[in-house]
Amino acid sequence: MGFADFIKSRYLSRESKKIIISLFLILTTFMLTTKASDFEYLFKNHKDGYNVFRIPTVIVTKSGKILAFCEGRKSLFDNGDIELVMKTSTDRGKTWSCLEIVWDNGNMTCGNPSPVFDKVTGDVIVVATLNNDKVFVLRSRDEGNSWETPVEITSNVKLDNWKWYATGPVHAIQLEQPIYKNRLVVPCNHTVAGIDRHISHLIYSDDNGKTWQLGGSVSKDNTDECSVAELADGRLLLNMRSGDRDLANRKICLSNDGGSSWSIPVYDSTLIEPNCQGSLLRYSFMPDILLFSNPKHKKKRKNLSISISNDGGKTWTKQIGVFAKKSAYSDMIVLDNGNILCLFESGKILPYGGISVITIKQTRIME
Repeated sequence: MGFADFIKSRYLSRESKKIIISLFLILTTFMLTTKASDFEYLFKNHKDGYNVFRIPTVIVTKSGKILAFCEGRKSLFDNGDIELVMKTSTDRGKTWSCLEIVWDNGNMTCGNPSPVFDKVTGDVIVVATLNNDKVFVLRSRDEGNSWETPVEITSNVKLDNWKWYATGPVHAIQLEQPIYKNRLVVPCNHTVAGIDRHISHLIYSDDNGKTWQLGGSVSKDNTDECSVAELADGRLLLNMRSGDRDLANRKICLSNDGGSSWSIPVYDSTLIEPNCQGSLLRYSFMPDILLFSNPKHKKKRKNLSISISNDGGKTWTKQIGVFAKKSAYSDMIVLDNGNILCLFESGKILPYGGISVITIKQTRIME
């Protein structure tokens, strides 16, 4: 849940909301004028025409071109005038292009990017939301050099009694195992009218993003931002942020039918979280390696780490520390040389001073 959702909560009085907003604006002003971290950012606050950059996600194309997306914001608020922006790299992240605006719709909120590279067509597809209400598909046929007009798919992937809606925010995937081969899968979450909790679900396409269908929702509510990976046996693993704080752990569930239905969610006893987005990534099928990045802390958004599993997410036996200080949302890709490129939010006072990028060597994953 973002700050805007918290303020809208029916559990806060009008006066309490005014006080919280006033304190938040004071803190935001201080934070945005303070040096946020000790290293260079890919997207840095107060650069390129935006005060705040949030919600990173990243993909790599067949040619090796990296496309890094995020939201360009006027403030930390999750709504208002927000654009979907991008930078690219053709040298494994050593150098980057200037900032490009991918989607701008006036004063509306263009956000929650969930990109995927379609290996069949060579297209880059980004599923995103407008005002956390309507769902659109953006497509580039030339690896991000140009973009077609966004196409709305809301009526196909959102039920009538659903209200708030978010795609990702993390990369989508294309399935590789035979039964659902080449299916595009996008992790999402939503709220239902009259229920003040979030529910994880996914959407998918079996025709390279031309049409989209609604997949299964997780049977118990109070899970939201989620990330999906394909297992070696063809099942899907959904890893979810949990709104239940009786345990400070991620929740997971499985699908045997390509995402049309899900098992009952359970806690992952190893993956702790401070209630924050995380990124699940299939590193390789042979050997069987899954990666998961998030702030590895029970209460605070700090200590961004990558956890490694060699058994389809049943256990996570190794962790790689990425950034020990304030850190929040993240995403990862596998480069053609086996290294991992990770985008993540970080800062000094709050973990939102900008979005940085780091490369993790293959040897650290395989050792």
